[in-house]
Amino acid sequence: MNRVAVGGVGNITPRQFLAHMGKKEMKGMILKPCDVFINRRGVDTKKTVAALLYDRLVRVRLRPFLDYKNLRPGEKLFDEIHGAIRQCKVGVAVFSPRYCESYFCLHELAMIIESNKKVIPIFCDIKASQLRIEDHHGYETDELRRFNWALQQAKSFDGLKFDSSTETLSEVVTKASNIIMRSLIEMDRKRMRK
Repeated sequence: MNRVAVGGVGNITPRQFLAHMGKKEMKGMILKPCDVFINRRGVDTKKTVAALLYDRLVRVRLRPFLDYKNLRPGEKLFDEIHGAIRQCKVGVAVFSPRYCESYFCLHELAMIIESNKKVIPIFCDIKASQLRIEDHHGYETDELRRFNWALQQAKSFDGLKFDSSTETLSEVVTKASNIIMRSLIEMDRKRMRK
């Protein structure tokens, strides 16, 4: 069984996490649109890290947001994504070799950082130092500055490193989900103290 150390609590399993949240609290959480926003480059991680992390979080009754899993035909893409980012507690940025080629990835990352969300970076087959916008794609100067600022901010967070040639997807997904659960518990404790 997967366990994660939680400050002052020892190890915790997903089942213990659910018990910690309590039935009343969990009922309220389930009604919320999103606890965790997963930001990723689809072509690199859509069917691997991002999808497996989403599924793992759903199994422990969290409400992750992953665009292709949550959006329905006819919904307004930007409205739904912006709403999910505004309402989430944690943003997971899954960085990959082609991440910086996507306007949408960079825009979502900037929104997460600007919203002062807890950010958990996962570096998949790329080092933080390799993240840079090489082709400006005709971005306006302010957009480019905003995207570069968001990347610099994200690089400053301690993140998970995943090398697909030496590690399994299961390992990184387990580590990420444990960090997310621990973060949500810590946020809940801080909220309760206020």
